[in-house]
Amino acid sequence: MLIDSHAHLELNDFDDDRDAVVERAREAGLDMVVTVGIDLEDSRKAVETARRYDIVRASVGIHPHEVRTITTETYDELRRLATDPNVVAYGEIGLDFFKNYSPRKSQIKCFGEQLELCRDLELPVIIHDRDAHEETMHMLEEHRGRISGVIHCFSGDYAMARRCLDMGYYISIPGTVTFRNADEIRDVARKIPLERLVVETDAPFLAPEPKRGRRNEPAFVVYTAWKVAEIRGIGFEELAQSSAENALNLFRIPQDKRKNKEKSGAGDAV
Repeated sequence: MLIDSHAHLELNDFDDDRDAVVERAREAGLDMVVTVGIDLEDSRKAVETARRYDIVRASVGIHPHEVRTITTETYDELRRLATDPNVVAYGEIGLDFFKNYSPRKSQIKCFGEQLELCRDLELPVIIHDRDAHEETMHMLEEHRGRISGVIHCFSGDYAMARRCLDMGYYISIPGTVTFRNADEIRDVARKIPLERLVVETDAPFLAPEPKRGRRNEPAFVVYTAWKVAEIRGIGFEELAQSSAENALNLFRIPQDKRKNKEKSGAGDAV
């Protein structure tokens, strides 16, 4: 069993070969891929993509880059989309002070609004945090005990990871863990409890070694899982199984409710 806990299969990058990409994910042994909305239209596409493929589930929300697009109708539509049975989370939402595509004040305001919406929907949250560690931690701590979820594409140090774990969050390890100079994320991947670790691609972004420089896709999560297993000194199958079970727990999906019942050899693509 292996799960890509965060991808963007609905993006235009996959329009020419989405069927083949999903099939390669199956062949690589993936049981599930969570495709994650970044704005309202993209969230609609994420839900449609999840309806189309039995191994795909969806998340809906407004990425910090896109909060400038929010209108009075946006949250009503997200509430409606979130009722679809294929939706397993709310997000990705958060703060991005690296690119600042939306003003920081707007990011903070809308992050707070979306955390409240997520709480009302009773869904796990997918958090985006880039160059905004302290601000993100402060806002999550304000909602401590009321919301939980996952820190997507974790980019902090182990001390920050501990703070997230203490609030009940999972830590998602991306393909950057395979990069040559990624000592900090490797340290996090080594030290956090195995039962709170999930893996992701963030496809089509951040392809792992040896696929770096190419468009990323869910099948490549195998390389990330192999690297994390190596770092922790455990077998690939143990890491794959544990991270998949963690993803099912994170997204509150009972084992017997998984869409894809087929069992195949995770890691065969390597």
